[in-house]
Amino acid sequence: MIEILAAFALVTFAPGPANLAVGLVAMAHGPRPSLRMAVGLASGLAIWGGIAALGLGTLLAGSEAALTVLRVFGGAYLLWLGWKAARTAWSPAVGAARVSALAKPFRTGLLLNLSNPKAVLAWMAALAMGLGPETGGGFVALATGLCALIGLANYLCWSLLLSRGPVRRGYARSARWIDGIAAGMFAVAGVGLIRQGLAR
Repeated sequence: MIEILAAFALVTFAPGPANLAVGLVAMAHGPRPSLRMAVGLASGLAIWGGIAALGLGTLLAGSEAALTVLRVFGGAYLLWLGWKAARTAWSPAVGAARVSALAKPFRTGLLLNLSNPKAVLAWMAALAMGLGPETGGGFVALATGLCALIGLANYLCWSLLLSRGPVRRGYARSARWIDGIAAGMFAVAGVGLIRQGLAR
């Protein structure tokens, strides 16, 4: 069990589009919207966890067509988020009047993780570390639930840490630069995911 939880925590806490997105919302709009996004991200992650625990993740991972569609869709969604962040960076409004780059945070978070093929592959890798032929369904359910809680804790931590007053004030002073850099990171991740899908 420890191996599963450690492997999953390592993947979850690593920098990536999901952590970037919840961090942006926390800095720009404070705790409430970022907490909604955290729950959306965790929900998407938990859905993939359920799919992996039921063994359906193996079917998905073995289907090149399904992975290609998921990668292209996920890449397109990241590009869309990048475009929204870029539009916010160039917005003439400042402070609270700035247009949100990531409106409807719960839905955005949910779709961001549901469109991420790496999520199900990470689940499969983590669960495989502690599973064997003799492993029962109760163990799988417990491991999946604990991993889902780790994912939720990760997103909640980013939300609470980056929505604090000093961080938000720093963001307000450099919002254009931060949003612009975030837009570039979303775009790079999106293009990379699409290329990975179309290369197969």
